[in-house]
Amino acid sequence: MVFPEVVLVADALLDPGMDELVWRDSGAGRPRALPADGMFCRRLGERVGRTWLGPLAATDHGGPLIAWMGSVIRRRRGADGPPGYTDDPWWVRREHQPVTMAGQLRVLGKEKRAPGSGRMWRASVPAEQRVLIARAIESAEEQLHQLRGVQTGPTADVAQQLLRNLRHSAALIENAWKRTALAAANAGVPLEEVAQWAQTPTETLRSMLTAGRQEDDG
Repeated sequence: MVFPEVVLVADALLDPGMDELVWRDSGAGRPRALPADGMFCRRLGERVGRTWLGPLAATDHGGPLIAWMGSVIRRRRGADGPPGYTDDPWWVRREHQPVTMAGQLRVLGKEKRAPGSGRMWRASVPAEQRVLIARAIESAEEQLHQLRGVQTGPTADVAQQLLRNLRHSAALIENAWKRTALAAANAGVPLEEVAQWAQTPTETLRSMLTAGRQEDDG
């Protein structure tokens, strides 16, 4: 079965203008990391009516969309891909190709024997939640990187700035782990197991997640 969204994405990627946006986001000859809020990501989300799709594609480094973007960039730079790659932007890695029914049954059997809910993260956690978690972690990392520049000046000023940035980073990390715990619980992982992984009493975690749900609803 081919979902309508897949057709919409393929139609968007066939537009030469999308190639150009990928090229600009990559630095247009001056290599840089693809931004999650780049022109290509925003435009792709607009075209398919899924605003979360672009940021998700930019942070899903092993996904088929990022592979397509890499192929476009290599072609524009006139560079060859890694061994085993082809220059065809529509080439799909084996792990992203449809699997046989026997293969799916083997995976399901393996998941059932695994700890936790036995469900796959990407299948059970909505893409919007995964993007929010990734953004919180990336924001915290960015804050921590900025600390390196705050090393000169009067001791009081430096200490004040460092403590403010660290407190902000800690708040971002706390937000990320709360969202991760909530996503795991919503996906069916027993709260006791989530609490054990988070090293938090079950009732404390339950109260925190309940408060988090109320904030999201508000």
